[in-house]
Amino acid sequence: MQFCDDCGSMMKAADDEMVCSACGNREPRDEERAAAFVSTEEQADDDVIETEEGADFEGKPTAKDVHCDECGHDRAWYTIKQTASADEPPTRFFKCKDCGNRWREYN
Repeated sequence: MQFCDDCGSMMKAADDEMVCSACGNREPRDEERAAAFVSTEEQADDDVIETEEGADFEGKPTAKDVHCDECGHDRAWYTIKQTASADEPPTRFFKCKDCGNRWREYN
């Protein structure tokens, strides 16, 4: 597997070059290493949530079960990530919808 030097994304083989599917960077294909590379279908991005600074939506809105320590607001966006081993519960990362304060919650 080869990763792009420019952006770090996985590259795929295209004829005599390796092409980054994210930024389009092209590098010559090293024939000695080519046998070790396996091309895959393009990664689906239908489950990716992209946001910009100042966007009105970030992740999934929560119910009124959170409390921001900075402003007291009771709504926040959240994402869930597995930060420990697989047998441990995931960590929820919050961002206050009112003031933008960020915090995490361990289950």
